[in-house]
Parts: sequence; C-alpha cells; structure tokens
Amino acid sequence: MQWLTSICITLTLASLTHTASAGVVIGGTRVIYDTARKDSSFSVSNTGTSEPYLIQSWVENLHDSNKAPFIITPPLFRLDADQENTLRIIHTGGQLPADKESAFWVNVKTISASEKSDSNQLQISVKSRIKVFYRPTGLPGDATEAYKALTFTRQGRQLKVNNPTPYHVSFFHVRVGDKEIQNAGMVAPQKTLSWEIPPDATGPVSWQAINDYGGVSPTASAALQ
Repeated sequence: MQWLTSICITLTLASLTHTASAGVVIGGTRVIYDTARKDSSFSVSNTGTSEPYLIQSWVENLHDSNKAPFIITPPLFRLDADQENTLRIIHTGGQLPADKESAFWVNVKTISASEKSDSNQLQISVKSRIKVFYRPTGLPGDATEAYKALTFTRQGRQLKVNNPTPYHVSFFHVRVGDKEIQNAGMVAPQKTLSWEIPPDATGPVSWQAINDYGGVSPTASAALQ
C-alpha cells in the first residue's frame, strides 16, 4: 500500500504543478536586448479565470546562477486573473563584448495564492526560463541568416559545428541523414559545438534554427567531409 500511496501523492503534486503553471503565460520564447534601446520588455499574462499569482523575475548567467548585469522591473508583483503586465529588462552596466552577442537566462517564478486557514496547505511555485540575447548595435550580417553560415565536419563518431558569426544559433533540429541529434542545443558566436553521431547515421547534415520570434527557419543542408 505504501507504493500506491506514493504514486497517488506524486500524481497529485504533478497535477497541482500543471494547474499552477497553466494560468501564467510568458509572451515569447526569447528576448532580444538591442543596445540601441535603453531597455527591452516582455509580457506575462494570467489567463486563468479566478486565481491570482505572485510573479518574481530575475536575470542570471547562462552557465551558472550568478547575478547578471541586468535588473527586471517590477521584480515582484501580484498578477490577478485575466490580467497582463509588462516587465522591463534594464542593463545595469558592466563590460560585455561589443563584437558579438551575449546570452543570459530570464527566470520567471510563479507562486500560487494561498488562503488563510488553520489547516496545512501545499503552496506550489513553478519557475520558467527563457533566454535573453544582448545584441550590440552594428554587428555585421543578419541574425536571421546566421544559421546559413554554420559549417559542419565529421571527426570519427563526432559531429562538429563551427559558428563564425557574431550571433547565437539555437537549433530546432540537427540530422545526419535521417538520424536526429538529440538535444542539439545552441552554438555560441565564434565558437564550436560537438555531438556524438547516432549509430549507422550516413549522408549529409541538415539543420533548422529558431529565429528571434520563436519561429523555425527553412532547412539548410551540407555534405559532410
């Protein structure tokens, strides 16, 4: 009976977590911070019909949880049902590269409301993440076309991609022949990235990227050397 009880509790918590996150929608899958402007913004909406949420937001580095040189305003607020709020990201200073993009995480924590009661209550919080790309003005080329400039090479069982552009390229998919690379991720500007090639994969490499608006690019392909 203990295992059955554990399963029931797990399923209940999963259901509650889904409910808590289902009412809050972030307006976009990424934010582009153009340095020609003083700030950048995105929206958060409560699409539910009754329950309010407490929304907490902050920016952190891409590869660790250290504080990034940005603030979000408002950092903490109540979002009532069927309401929307606009959050502004502001660069607080600090040296960032001027010849290429920098990437960070925007964290949005949704905390469900709790009612005053003498009984024990389970309060759910759900954290969502989207990327923010700090894009200096005057970068050469076009961010939307950057994925076309990628070059791929095969080294044994490894597939290596080189990004010569000043822009991040986030992959929607990468395939060798008809075999897909799992969790292809993102290649940083002027960097390389490697994956293990799936067994029995042969043929050219093909790929699609995610653009500034969360859309998917046309497919590009190249022969592997």
